[in-house]
Amino acid sequence: MKLRDLLRDVEVLELRADEQLEVTDICYDSRRAAPGSVFVAIRGFETDGHRYIAPAMERGAGCAVCEEAPEGDVPYVIVRDSRLALAIMSRNLFGDPASEMTVIGVTGTNGKTTTTYLLKHLLEVTLDARVGLIGTNGNMIGSEFIHTERTTPESYELQKLFREMADSGCTHVVMEVSSHSLVLHRVAGIHFAVGIFTNLTQDHLDFHGTMEAYAEAKALMFGMSSIGVINLDDSWSGFMLERCRCPVLTFAEGGGADLTASDIALSASGVEFTARYAAQSARVKLGIPGHFSVHNALGVIGCALCLGIGLESCAQALADARGVKGRVEVVPTDGDYTILIDYAHTPDALENVLRAMRAVTKGRVVALFGCGGDRDRTKRPIMGRIAAENADFVVVTSDNPRTEEPGAIVEDIVAGLEGTDTPHQVIVSRPEAIEWAIEHHEPGDVIILAGKGHEDYQVIGHEKRHMDEREIVADILEKRKMHK
Repeated sequence: MKLRDLLRDVEVLELRADEQLEVTDICYDSRRAAPGSVFVAIRGFETDGHRYIAPAMERGAGCAVCEEAPEGDVPYVIVRDSRLALAIMSRNLFGDPASEMTVIGVTGTNGKTTTTYLLKHLLEVTLDARVGLIGTNGNMIGSEFIHTERTTPESYELQKLFREMADSGCTHVVMEVSSHSLVLHRVAGIHFAVGIFTNLTQDHLDFHGTMEAYAEAKALMFGMSSIGVINLDDSWSGFMLERCRCPVLTFAEGGGADLTASDIALSASGVEFTARYAAQSARVKLGIPGHFSVHNALGVIGCALCLGIGLESCAQALADARGVKGRVEVVPTDGDYTILIDYAHTPDALENVLRAMRAVTKGRVVALFGCGGDRDRTKRPIMGRIAAENADFVVVTSDNPRTEEPGAIVEDIVAGLEGTDTPHQVIVSRPEAIEWAIEHHEPGDVIILAGKGHEDYQVIGHEKRHMDEREIVADILEKRKMHK
């Protein structure tokens, strides 16, 4: 591809390179530069890519795309925004693969992963489609699973993945769209056939600063969508609706929305409700417990309706949908108690899962959780208070401490428990905390291991160490068995 074609739709401020330069690849890490590549200098949060232009050129890069002129005799292109340029150039390099498929975006604080998995299942069942999935748990091309480090990949990797999906015969893609990806232009140049908004609660304020800025980031997706599907029950729905630049289908419990749920029945095995849209109605059964499953199901159905799939077909498809790893995931135990693993790592998510289990638990609800280091500190005491108000017993432990002192994070959480009558135990080591909770269980208890979910690691310092809660529980149960 010629440099001229690679730069199509990119806002170029100054061109000091040969437009006929033959380009075979793009890189934004100078260590991956090679003959035929173009190096994009991005100002990051830890370093500035402009410092690595010279090393990239030494490795054979044909020119640099940057926001300021580099030193020395270097072919360069100055653009207004390197991150945006990277996204558009990557789209051009891979031939705009997203345009060959129906792409559906899901944004919000909670429910994104479950929504994408349910939607993938529904599309496969109702349309016999080959569906790609991009999200927190990992990426999928049909049934092939691909590990990922980010909810939404960097734009180059995202466009490359789209190309692989299109070439493998995918007709649809469902993807989680994080607020970071919208602000940092990872999804720039992509058009969403449908955009779904699940909800908005406190998270990522270390990055966005305020809830308003966080909401503005989420709302950006609805300037890139043909139609929006909005959760009218969420307090931020009005904010989203005001910023939607596309038609909207709303969903909610009760009246006032285009798609509604009524006659809701909750049980330990899932949820059941009657969905109504225009003149259609259908009884929906979903085998994922918790009131939040009603809203997840409605978002999925709303999207399917926008794609021309009938309400009854949606209900039939959801009836045999399975849960998602790390989302209200039941772990085998050795007695009359239950262990659940859930990704709940925000105040709202923790409250939701605790309340959901409160409604179906015969014994105590035991909440075991921590908070991530180097992230929003303000939510720590909030989550401590939520745990105290919604659980019968709380075990405070570590999550991913990263570069913070684990004990200091725990102290922030415990501050929220002060002044409450809810008993709690502090055990910084997460494996030891899980063992303590199991050893001190009572008949009928539900022990919720919150925060890690699908993750099979723990980040301590800058090191990612293997830690799978399923394995930890299995090892503890095996040890208990041996001592009986």
